[in-house]
Amino acid sequence: MEKKHPEKQIKEQKERLNSYARFSGIAIQMIAIIAVGTYIGVKLDEKHPNKHNLYTLGFTLGSVIASIVYVIRRIIVVSKE
Repeated sequence: MEKKHPEKQIKEQKERLNSYARFSGIAIQMIAIIAVGTYIGVKLDEKHPNKHNLYTLGFTLGSVIASIVYVIRRIIVVSKE
């Protein structure tokens, strides 16, 4: 069993916490993107009513796709670091 220096342990812990914080931030941004898209769709449906709430469906789907693209791009950037 190999003993690690306290400095290395501290550095590894900081790196782990940094990656947790980074990915938590990405999750919060993903939720925010979806929430804003859904809100815009609901408001448009209130202003321009239609039978199937197409604005809500369209903006929600679009924001989910946009948030997935955003997360994939962020993960690619993080993996290159």
